[in-house]
Amino acid sequence: DLIVTPLEGQATGTYLLLELSDAAQRQRITRDNQILADMDASRLMVRQLAHEVKNPLGGLRGAAQLLDKELADPALREYTAVIIAEADRLVALVDSMAGGSRPPQKTLVNVHEICEHVIKLIRAEAPEGVTMDRDYDPSLPDSLLDRHQVVQALLNVVRNAMQAVGSHGRIVVRTRVRSGVSIGKTRHRLVTAIEVEDNGPGVPPDLIKTLFLPLVTGRNNGTGLGLAVAQDLATRHGGIIEFTSQPGRTVFSMLLPLEGKQE
Repeated sequence: DLIVTPLEGQATGTYLLLELSDAAQRQRITRDNQILADMDASRLMVRQLAHEVKNPLGGLRGAAQLLDKELADPALREYTAVIIAEADRLVALVDSMAGGSRPPQKTLVNVHEICEHVIKLIRAEAPEGVTMDRDYDPSLPDSLLDRHQVVQALLNVVRNAMQAVGSHGRIVVRTRVRSGVSIGKTRHRLVTAIEVEDNGPGVPPDLIKTLFLPLVTGRNNGTGLGLAVAQDLATRHGGIIEFTSQPGRTVFSMLLPLEGKQE
């Protein structure tokens, strides 16, 4: 920010007072507050939608099971099996949209162990041309986290990076400790930062403001649920996922407060 103020002196003439201040922190807090507000609104909407969708799916599945018992022809029973399987798939999809309803079950965990577990899972499905590097902060202490939820959130973020780089690219998983970080209305003395960097094409400009909303995706075959679920799981820990993006360098940062270190 730049503020220009004219100063008039009787003997010295007219001067301009230039005041420059860094607006990055204020802009980040404003953006994070908008993300949290959007998550609250979308979470309520998706849960209401999930309830309305799952009820008829249950009836559809039950009717298909009853019909399956009445059919003697195995060829016809293949069709009821398809109906049942697709109903189950849609229920799982709706549950993913709604996210887990249980609060985090926190235990003392090593963040680097979580990172290594996610890297192992991604390497099993990544193309051969994708390389994965680590950049860990050895001073990072153990944290009180729900291991299952953090693994799922980080897995979604790293998988998103893998899909962004395609058949050839580089992904870096980085950990750091950040101090004096505000998340929403709470200022934390220390937070754990898990960063996922890729050298893909970057986030499309038209998706930047809505990237964490359910069903928003830039891929033709994407569901738009991975980052939305990851953000939901991070906010359940009092944290948030931020990102910066430009062609050749996109960084998603999962910020998780270190328990007992907030002001």
